[in-house]
Formats: sequence, structure tokens, C-alpha cells
Amino acid sequence: MTSSPRTTRCSSTSSTPPLAGGPQGADALRPLLGTVLDALRDGALARGGPLPPGGPETVTAQVRRALAEVLPETGTGAEEALRTLVTALAYGAADPAHPHCAAHLHTPPLAVAVAADLAASALNPSMDSWDQAPAASTLEHLVTRELATLTHPTGPAPDALVTTGGTESNHLALLLAREHHGPTLQTVCGANAHHSVRRAAWLLGLPEPVTVPAPGGRIDLTALAAVLTDLRGPLLVVATAGTTDTGAIDPLPEIADLCDAHGAVLHVDAAYGGPLLFSDTHRALLTGLDRARTVTLDLHKLGWQPVAAGLLAVPDTRLLDALAHTAPYLNPDDDTRAGLPDLLGRSPRTSRRPDILKIAVTLRALGRTGLGHLVDRVRTTAQQLADLVEKSPHLDLYERPTLTTVLFRPTDAPGATPPPVTPGVPHPADAPTDAPGATRGTPHTPTPTVDDATVATARRELLTQGLAVLGRAHADGRLWFKVTLLNPHTTPTDLDTLIALVEGSTAR
Repeated sequence: MTSSPRTTRCSSTSSTPPLAGGPQGADALRPLLGTVLDALRDGALARGGPLPPGGPETVTAQVRRALAEVLPETGTGAEEALRTLVTALAYGAADPAHPHCAAHLHTPPLAVAVAADLAASALNPSMDSWDQAPAASTLEHLVTRELATLTHPTGPAPDALVTTGGTESNHLALLLAREHHGPTLQTVCGANAHHSVRRAAWLLGLPEPVTVPAPGGRIDLTALAAVLTDLRGPLLVVATAGTTDTGAIDPLPEIADLCDAHGAVLHVDAAYGGPLLFSDTHRALLTGLDRARTVTLDLHKLGWQPVAAGLLAVPDTRLLDALAHTAPYLNPDDDTRAGLPDLLGRSPRTSRRPDILKIAVTLRALGRTGLGHLVDRVRTTAQQLADLVEKSPHLDLYERPTLTTVLFRPTDAPGATPPPVTPGVPHPADAPTDAPGATRGTPHTPTPTVDDATVATARRELLTQGLAVLGRAHADGRLWFKVTLLNPHTTPTDLDTLIALVEGSTAR
């Protein structure tokens, strides 16, 4: 894939480039958008699949050729620069809009959300003081409270902070708990918890989290009860509604009961599963979520937003008071007393984008039922893929999917017998990728003829050939293909083709 450079170049003495804002901004953007859209199309057509073939070295060489000089002495002009580099990026992308790009919680964003993000970039409000973002700050105030009411419908004053995603939201949840309970706060989480929980404890100077076994990817309630009985001092329990490895949801009502019984605070990481709240059909899977003091949501997963679109929701806005902060040039006391909204305590970041705009536009365009329909659709697609795996004589299904993640592996692949797995004993190959040190309960019976290397090698071959982007997950001492289905346009034919690709790659 190559792009023909234009010969006209922009010298340092040329007129000042136009800006995106103001009354003339739209006219300046319009021709450039045509160039960008053409480049996106051309790059995707040239790629022809979910990612470029050839692997890292080939992709690196292609980008180097397109880029040529990073900082040329004389510029090539806006049109050429956009056409060349956007085409190169589109060609070299792992495109989540392709039905065979299904490795991660990497969603294909809705066109309406991307269009809204363009407006946010053009206007460029910074959400750290009202005088930089008058309308955007009001929009954020209204939308965050509405979304927080989904998680805490009976809370006294539901509120939510906009974050960069699940990692920042989990970090903030632990920070708020530490500020309320002090530095001796002990975090307790399942072996299925996202890696950001342990990292947040480390960054905040908290004790190392106590890890509870999570057989089958869900917290063991008996083990959790024993841990909470033994521990002393302030406790924060972290539950998960939608694990990254399997999409499993912890038993939230029972965990909330244990927290109440032992005086522990509950945080639920619902970065993946939280948008089930939009669905009338599946929201019951999140029963008990409203009993959490803090809830992580992430709408650049099952919300189809461009990155970033995270939230941390609380039942009462007063729980966020610990984040209050003053910088005289942004929120001086006299301005606050005069009625200017104080935005600095809405995030640990200072400069931040108005990510709320794309969320607000999407909510208005689709409504709750429209988003719920998308959630229902991808969950149905996951069930269809599980059906195909169960019908295949060459594949084993890990379990029926809870959300949109399906794990499977070949039945008849050649290889050595995997090492034995003892219930309740850590296994070196058994910790989920996001939960180091996990222990498992009673495992599925291993298939002696299947070698994990077969799965790993086949996955890399599909990647380097540009045919499919599949994830990988360890469960029950074995390595599995992981397919995370977030594309609402994926068809049964797409799933048939994906199964055929996997069967072909593991049959050799």
C-alpha cells in the first residue's frame, strides 16, 4: 500500500493555516473532511480484512515508507499529509468494524458518536474551568446525573465523573474509599478482578489487595465470607460485572449482603457489563448493582463510543467531595461564590476533552431502547457463536456466554498432555490475563490431546495473515481462543466463516 505524494508543498512563508473553530471553521474543515473520508475508505479497501497481513515488521515498514520524514524542512500541505497518513493508518489498522476483529473490548464506534467527537475537537473546550466550557460543563452536569441514576435509581443525589475508562474509574473508586476510610483501607477482590484494581492500590500506597478465589470466573462467596471475617479495619470489596476474560458477572446481591454483614464498602467494576442497564431483557443480570458505593462504567465498550468514554457513578454527589481542589487561575473562591461552576473537582485531570458530547448525542439519537437493542443484539450474536462451537466436532466450548465473550479451543489438535490442575491451588497457566495470582475451583476435565501451543500458534498465524483478530484467555489451566463480539452488524455467515478459519488454522 503506497500513496502518491503531491508535489506542491507548503513553505514557511505561506499564509497562516485556517482554524477549525469560529464561523469560518466549518468551511475550512469541509474539504479536509472529504480528504479524510476518502483516505479512510481507500485504506480499508486496500487492507481488505480485519488487519493488515504480514505482522509487525511488514506494518512498520509500510508506515515508515508512508511517513518518510517525520519533521520535513518544508511541509507537504494539509491535503497531502492527511491523505497519505490517514490512508496508511487505515490500511494498518485492526478495524473493530470488521466482523473478524473480535479479540478485545475494542468496539466499532457509532458514526453519530464519531461525528459528535469531531465537533468536540473543533470547539476544543477544556473541562477544567467554566470560562473554557460554558455549555459543555452544563451538558456534563445533566448527562452524568442521568447516567448515574441508572446505576443508583434510589440514591439521594446520583452523580458520575467522566473518566478515560475503567482503569481510571477503578483508580478513583479506591481513591475515594481511601480518603473516606484512611490509608489502612484493605481492598479485597476476586482473582477475576481487572488488573487496574491491584495497580490502583499500589499507586495509592494502599496494602496489597487480598485476592479471593474465583472458580469459573466468579468470586467464591464462602471464601469471601471467610476473608471478611478474618480481616480487621476498614474494608473495600471490589466485585466485577463483566470480566475481561469471560464476561462473567459476580453474584452481586450476595456480595452486597456480605459487605453489609461485615461493614465493608462495595465497589463494582461494571466497565464491561454496565450497559446491560439499557436493556429491558438483560438488566436483571445486574441486580444488586445499586447497592455499590461506587460503580465503574465504560461506554467505549458496550456503548459504541470512540475512546474515551468512562464513568464512575455514585449514589450521592457528596461522596465526590474528597476530590475538591483549588487553583486560583481556574476556580478562585470569589468566582465560585459568585456562581461560576467549579469543575476542577470533577476529575484528577486538569485539561480534559468534552467526552460527554458524543455520549449525549448518542443517548439522544438512539434513546435507552435503541442502545438496549444493540446490547441485546450482540449478546444474541454471542449465543449464536456458542451454538456453532457446540455443534462443531472439532471445537470445545468453555461455557455459555454471559455477555458477549465466547471461549473455545480445538478438540483434536495434536500436542502434549497439559499439566494437572488441582482445585484451589494456583496454576501457572491458570490466572486470567487481568488477574495475576488467581486460583481456580474445580476445573473442566482437560482434553489430553490438546496443546496450548496449538492455540497460541494458530492465533498468531491468523493475525499475521490478516485473516482474524482473536483474543486469548487462560481458564482452568488451559489456553482458549477468546472472541469478544461487539459489532452489531455481525451476521451468522460471518460467524460461520470465523469458525472455518479457526478450524482450518488448528487442523494443520
